[in-house]
Amino acid sequence: MNNADYNNIPKDKFVLVNAGQRLTDKKFEDKPIGYFRDAWIRFRKNKGSIVAAIIILLIVLYAFLTPLFITTHSATFLDAYYAKKPARLMSLAKAGMSDGTVTRTFAEGGLVKALGIGVAAEDWTGTGKVTIAQGKESYYQPMKKITEGTLTAEIKGAKPKMVYQNCKIETYLEVGFMYKSVEQSEYARIREWEEQTGLHVLYPLIAKNEYTQDVNDANYWYKTVKGNPVTTKSGTAVQVSLSDDLVLEDNYKRDENGDPVYYEYAGGGDHATAQYKVRVLYYNYYRYLNGFEPEYLFGTDSQGYDLALRLAGGLRLSLLLAVSISAINLVIGAIYGAIEGYYGGAVDLILERIADILYDVPFIVVVTLFQIHLASKVGPIPSLLFAFISTGWIGMAARTRTQFYRFKGQEYVLAARTLGAKDWRIIWKHIFPNSLGTIITSAVLVIPGVISTESMLSYLGIVKLGNSTTTSLGTLLSDAAGIWTNYPHLLLYPALVLSLLMICFNLFGNGLRDAFNPSLRGVED
Repeated sequence: MNNADYNNIPKDKFVLVNAGQRLTDKKFEDKPIGYFRDAWIRFRKNKGSIVAAIIILLIVLYAFLTPLFITTHSATFLDAYYAKKPARLMSLAKAGMSDGTVTRTFAEGGLVKALGIGVAAEDWTGTGKVTIAQGKESYYQPMKKITEGTLTAEIKGAKPKMVYQNCKIETYLEVGFMYKSVEQSEYARIREWEEQTGLHVLYPLIAKNEYTQDVNDANYWYKTVKGNPVTTKSGTAVQVSLSDDLVLEDNYKRDENGDPVYYEYAGGGDHATAQYKVRVLYYNYYRYLNGFEPEYLFGTDSQGYDLALRLAGGLRLSLLLAVSISAINLVIGAIYGAIEGYYGGAVDLILERIADILYDVPFIVVVTLFQIHLASKVGPIPSLLFAFISTGWIGMAARTRTQFYRFKGQEYVLAARTLGAKDWRIIWKHIFPNSLGTIITSAVLVIPGVISTESMLSYLGIVKLGNSTTTSLGTLLSDAAGIWTNYPHLLLYPALVLSLLMICFNLFGNGLRDAFNPSLRGVED
């Protein structure tokens, strides 16, 4: 602003005061802001880092709190018959969500078999008079949606077939019936449970004759001829017209009085240990064994474990392992790098050569050797921890060394040395706090790197972390690798969580880097 500009300001804008007179008695306070408070002020301005921190917190809460909310069973609970099933929650099933259904195309024979599960479930007395319509209304009917059938194109030498596309089937009920061998005392307990609950577990056995399509499949309870069902209307094999009044001809095993047989002797020496072969409706048999209906938040994995609990267990393992490795490497690397950077000279030269030798050893070789020779003695997890620590601190040491070379020549360090401050005080009181931003950021960014590497190693099978009590994200992904096209939920949840962890930890680390950067202290955006 020049003198001409000052001359254009009106005189009423000026206030004339005497020397020593104050225009206002208001006092302006200037309180110092602490280092960590100043870092928090800058960090919360980074919206991306805040969102990333919230997502990380939610993932951590899921990992540690999920076992507390799923009280019906533990992570070691296994049911192989319900393996690879989608999510199923009774509270959401009525709204059409998490109802355990999948969309599938059925040929006519497959559709009859699926419908027959609901029909047979209503015929626990073995009358053989339950219609398709009655079976559709059954609680145990797996077919939830049946589309109108279409005929396939006629191929030379083969008749057109009826195909039903985009049908919905409930996969937990699709298991239907199966044969079991139980002790005589167990048979009595099942009968007692049936009377108490009004639910039916034991159903008539199936005869083995020319009408039996598969003697090992307990769901073929009706007569078939060359794979085609026999109906009570025709008494012969027919191409089934799926009318609601259709009644399939049963093929139950009956005694000389014509009554259905529910068990047969399968071995055993006395009254208590005699084995009975029985045919059970597995859905109710599951309820008899466990006391609850099958419910799984994310479905089940390839073996039959609860995927939600296995995912939480894998997350806990990965997070605890990564945080532990990051903290240990931070301590070792900070001390090693501080000594290198502060003293320099021959000390730095010797320590750097040691670090170079260790750094040149391929990490994959270290992990493999540790797993071969150490895992059998201390376990795969401690062995993996040692492998990460053996060379993981080198990067932290290098960053700390660089920061010490940057700051040890500053005036405040020279002043402290002139005033007689000891080396360790200068290192930890004057230099290290100024290096904290880079060191903390590096430590945080180690966490996603460890999680990613551990997942890769377990995915490739180099580290064995898959058993009844332990699993990892990489093991879950490995189990899903060959079957994910048919069971996408097995791959979706572990891959989604792993991706979120990688992205969010990197965003979170970048936010910490800016927050702890001393050169930005007091700078407003």
